[in-house]
Amino acid sequence: MERNTTTISREDIARQMDYCHAVAQLNAQRPQPPLAFVDTYGCQQNEADSERIRGYLQEMGYGFTQDEEQADVIVINTCAIREHAEQRVLGNLGALVHVKRRHPGQLICLCGCMAQEAHVAQKVKESYRHVDLVFGPQVLWRFPEFIHSLLTARGRVFQTPDLPGSIAEGIPVVRQDKVKAWVSIMYGCNNFCSYCIVPYVRGRERSRQPEDILSEVRQLVEEGYKDITLLGQNVNSYGKDLENPMDFADLLSQVNDIPGDFLIRFMTSHPKDATQKLFETMARCEKVAPVLHLPFQAGNDRILKVMNRRHTREQYLEKIRALKALIPDIVLTSDVIVGFPGETTEEFEDTLKVLEEVRYDALFTFIYSPRVGTPAAKMDDPMPREEKLRNFNRLVALQDQISEEKHAAYIGKTVRCLIDGQGDDAEYPFTARTPGNRLVRVKGGTADDVGQFREIHITGANKWSLYGEMTEK
Repeated sequence: MERNTTTISREDIARQMDYCHAVAQLNAQRPQPPLAFVDTYGCQQNEADSERIRGYLQEMGYGFTQDEEQADVIVINTCAIREHAEQRVLGNLGALVHVKRRHPGQLICLCGCMAQEAHVAQKVKESYRHVDLVFGPQVLWRFPEFIHSLLTARGRVFQTPDLPGSIAEGIPVVRQDKVKAWVSIMYGCNNFCSYCIVPYVRGRERSRQPEDILSEVRQLVEEGYKDITLLGQNVNSYGKDLENPMDFADLLSQVNDIPGDFLIRFMTSHPKDATQKLFETMARCEKVAPVLHLPFQAGNDRILKVMNRRHTREQYLEKIRALKALIPDIVLTSDVIVGFPGETTEEFEDTLKVLEEVRYDALFTFIYSPRVGTPAAKMDDPMPREEKLRNFNRLVALQDQISEEKHAAYIGKTVRCLIDGQGDDAEYPFTARTPGNRLVRVKGGTADDVGQFREIHITGANKWSLYGEMTEK
């Protein structure tokens, strides 16, 4: 894959908007307004990409539905991180053949990281002939052109070129949430962890210009968004590739200086790029939420080296200690892979020791899943699945115990939380988030409280969430 970053010109985006308007004219001739269904799998970056797909679709004259039977266009935005996610997508994709048989004019589109994998694209071409469009993340900005081609020329479209990464500004956005917003500040990854497919499907790291990011955040604040997450596959390496290099901590400071009452979050961070300067900036900036997602993946140095993580266990723990010294109430979350090729149960014990020292608030845990095209997929993997599962269950049990203990410590406290939605529990009708992003189920309040910061008195907890009552406003 080429390393050069290309900037998509305003003229190129304007041409895509011309395609949007041409499709809108075609759709205006239909007896009923057309509908689109966008189904998203995977990470927050995929969610952000889907918001741009919806933006384009709206410009093309489509409304939105969650019903596959009603949809004139179905877009499945996929994740390639784990085999299970791919199998789910392929299963759902196969089931759509029956839907399309009932609605032959329906367009079915597959995009995202999974679509960029050559073996997946070939499989869809040969075995899922009801799929009309397959395109990768690098050409998402051309989505209107692809839809226009399908509507006017017919035939199937496959666009998964091995292109250098690009930055495209000016794509319209339709956000699903009115309280929380995702802001992509960079794309791609340079780390090439031996288990990870991301650099191969999303390309090399490329950063947006700081003025474009700041402009987007200002607009979100003006629109009333209260919880803004800065996104990147390796967010704290932001700015290294810019013509005028910029440190992520400096960008964070500039976002913090934007007037308004809102929270700033960011993810995902790589330990090798999590610096003392970043920790000091987090401690100093009042709008930066006291939470950090810092994946360590494994606690054994030999396994970390084979993973190509470029940090040791002790280096990781030193960073955690430095961060806790600056922000004692920091909420920490992480990713852990169990059963990486060649890992022994004795080496897995080192992972448990990291949990015991750090005491994470929550973990995202996975049994290793081989990804075609990554170095780890070719490694010997002698540990039986049953042993991996036993280790995985031990990890989950330990983390559940820690999470329950940490959540119990909130009971009796009053915490300023953001009311972010309505739940399905009659006794606790609203949901909220603490500054550290812990879920709170809230008793009291009205619909007018959604999108506002409120004082919540915490009355109960379990390993998954907190329970509380809204105090006087």
